[in-house]
Amino acid sequence: MSEFVDAPKKSNTPFIVIILVLLIGMAALAVMYAKKNGELNAAMNENKLLLADMEGMNEMMAPFLGNNVSNNLLKDFNNMLSDYDKIRKEGRPEDQEGMAEQQEKIKGLITELETAKKSGRVSASLIAKLNRENETLRNIMIGYVKQIDELNTKNLQLTSDLDKTTTELTDTKTERDQFKDEAEKSAEEVRKGSKLSAFNISSVGLRMKINNTTEESNRAKGIVQFKSTFTVSENPIAKSGNKTVYMQIVNPDGKTLQQKSSNIIQTETGSVPFSDSKDINYNNQRVDVTIYYDLKGESAVKGNYKVKIYCDGNLIGSDSFTLK
Repeated sequence: MSEFVDAPKKSNTPFIVIILVLLIGMAALAVMYAKKNGELNAAMNENKLLLADMEGMNEMMAPFLGNNVSNNLLKDFNNMLSDYDKIRKEGRPEDQEGMAEQQEKIKGLITELETAKKSGRVSASLIAKLNRENETLRNIMIGYVKQIDELNTKNLQLTSDLDKTTTELTDTKTERDQFKDEAEKSAEEVRKGSKLSAFNISSVGLRMKINNTTEESNRAKGIVQFKSTFTVSENPIAKSGNKTVYMQIVNPDGKTLQQKSSNIIQTETGSVPFSDSKDINYNNQRVDVTIYYDLKGESAVKGNYKVKIYCDGNLIGSDSFTLK
């Protein structure tokens, strides 16, 4: 006879627990929903009351929000538009776009207010809103004005600094010109002071004697040479060294006596022909000089002869003599 063992029965307890938890959760959600729904209805009712109060307030304030308040706002907005037109002329190029945007906002608010006036719907809330916008836009405009004032102040300072610098440059140029003039005058004085001079000048004609020696003569006949003797002065500031002293003899006919037409020197007055010259070594001390001019067969003419002595491009002395 077979023996049967009964299988153990499964428990339903976990399923029952889950179902109970779900039921409790749904109940809690239902309670919360009912609470929030009540709060929402209360808020909506409160909002309706506030809207009703606001409409009542608008109706109550309507007599006080007449043309005066709205006209004042319009006046303020239009004045701001005009002020922006003025400050845009002085504003920076990079601020022009921002200022134009503010003007467009003002024009929009003017349109909004004028539309409300025409429809008779000017309310306290609209006036309050426009007043806030008015204050905000005015503060922005004040910021631009302040910025322009700061720029103008800086420009005035820069202009003042530029004027000061220009004045200083003018003063410096004047001082420089004065120094230049003084330097030129000093240089001219030094140049004049360093100029040599010839004194004790004695110019004569020389005739040939029988023994082939010469002697001084004041008669034109027989003159074979002219001689000029003089002393070059001492000058401590003159340039020392080798120098050439030139003698120019002009006959009574106004002709410079020359053996070579190329005998020309440059002087402070221009090109000057010379008759003869002599090299000397000048050490800032007196130097006695004698220069001869040989007629070489040319006859001397009667009359007054003029003699000029040159050195370093300057006329340093003159003399004259007469032949009968």
